Amino acid sequence: MHRRRRTALAVLAATLVAAPLLSACGNQAHPGAAAVVGGERIEVSAVQASAADVRSAQESSPQAAQLVNKSGQLNRAKLHGLIFGRILDRAAADAGVTVTRKEVQEMRQASLAQQGGEEQFEAMMLQQRWVAPDQIDADMRQEVQLPKLARALGADLGTPAGQQAVGEALTKASKALDIDVNSRFGTWDDQKMQLGNYSAPWITQRTEFAPEQPTDA
Repeated sequence: MHRRRRTALAVLAATLVAAPLLSACGNQAHPGAAAVVGGERIEVSAVQASAADVRSAQESSPQAAQLVNKSGQLNRAKLHGLIFGRILDRAAADAGVTVTRKEVQEMRQASLAQQGGEEQFEAMMLQQRWVAPDQIDADMRQEVQLPKLARALGADLGTPAGQQAVGEALTKASKALDIDVNSRFGTWDDQKMQLGNYSAPWITQRTEFAPEQPTDA
């Protein structure tokens, strides 16, 4: 039987989950911002628009009621993704790592083929990662970016030591960005890459596209 490969984000999960809790304190110093990362604002409106794209796709699905019911923390999930994307960008830049559009498309095609077609792939991304069709490339970019970061660090994501090395690079980048989250969304944990008590789907994921159980607020 063909064994599903583990995603780069999934294989890093154990290290981040086991890390000690070091929460930053969010505040209301930036009205209208969901978070400020590296001095750049992530607007509440941007988070809401991202969540609305997912909700629209969910409502068009035959499993609409189930999908909506299981994604009660959608706004926080999308803010988490936006913050983590900037952390990964910073860590990659610090390590001299770049990602090309061709690499992203190759990753997408490989994942699509594994799922058996575009429709099945999009349905899986919506159900298990809360990713709308027009958000898939951003997700695939991270799947390319993280293992490239590991290679640049001389780390093997298949080993605890490699996971720790990448986790430390992400934590360093997170701290350097001085992340300030609006208290309505919670606080950001530099060590776990976690927003409040929201556990991102990729953290609980162990094998590629395995069912995930996000924690409800």
